[in-house]
Amino acid sequence: MTAARRLTLFAGAALALGVACSAGAQTNLRINIAVAQNSHYGVAIDTFAREVERRTGGRYKVQTFYSGALGAEREPVEGVQLGTLDLTLTSTGPLPNFVPELAILDIPFLFRDYAHARAVLDGPIGTELLAKFPAQGMIGLAWAENGFRHMTNSRRPVNGPDDLRGLKMRTMENPIHIEAYRQFGILPTPMAFTEVFTALQQGTVDGQENPLSVITAAKLDQVQKYLTLTGHVYSPAVFLMNKARWEKLSDADKQAFVEAAKEGVKANRARVDDDERKAVAELRAKGMTVIENVDKARFQAALSPAYADFAKRFGQANIDRIRNYR
Repeated sequence: MTAARRLTLFAGAALALGVACSAGAQTNLRINIAVAQNSHYGVAIDTFAREVERRTGGRYKVQTFYSGALGAEREPVEGVQLGTLDLTLTSTGPLPNFVPELAILDIPFLFRDYAHARAVLDGPIGTELLAKFPAQGMIGLAWAENGFRHMTNSRRPVNGPDDLRGLKMRTMENPIHIEAYRQFGILPTPMAFTEVFTALQQGTVDGQENPLSVITAAKLDQVQKYLTLTGHVYSPAVFLMNKARWEKLSDADKQAFVEAAKEGVKANRARVDDDERKAVAELRAKGMTVIENVDKARFQAALSPAYADFAKRFGQANIDRIRNYR
């Protein structure tokens, strides 16, 4: 065999090997959540990662990061927008800073119950809101949930809105929440969730507000005495992906990612439902005083000035479209 012939065969074999390696290559992506793996978010991203790998035949692998390892909530959203992070699962708390139209979801007492909230997000209203993300460099794969938010504090039982006056409460970096809480007489203190436990432990703030899933996963019973089941705000969550990364996917892989996110949502909502059933008894057993039978009409009445402002800002028809959705 001539040297030229050997060179040709070698080049052909190298090319074939390169194609084979390329075909079998695995692309690694990263996703972050602000809370622990043993949580309603943890089960969501673990399910998502497993489904992505299965549905793409192992060509994509999602590495999961927990407890704010890559940032609390706002920083990962910024990372997804810039492309320094591939994916995140986040509450909508910081998202009005990126997609202002989402702020309407944060109006207190907008949703009747979990069935209502899920129907809104899974229906045309939720689809319309997801369509706002691409203009900001992100793709909303699916709506998940954080849950209905309740108030805890270390100073006194809260039986009505007057009991909130003067309490220094950690809030999300969310202008709608902050405006509403000021109407209660709360002193809102925005901070990243990763800082909350220490702030409560040191007395920097008196209390906080979060869904039962978060309160239990973060072990806030260790630094809070009183829990009031206000259910004052429903907190959605969303799987977000960097737009440029998304656009590199084939149509089939895009569908795989969306379906994987939907499976993650199923696991997420099932965990929220389970936490809602168990959490109150567990928190009582750990020493918390729980106020269950809350007169929500009194809390809503205290928010009248804020509701007037929200109607001007969002349009009463848009608020009613969500509030009355069936």
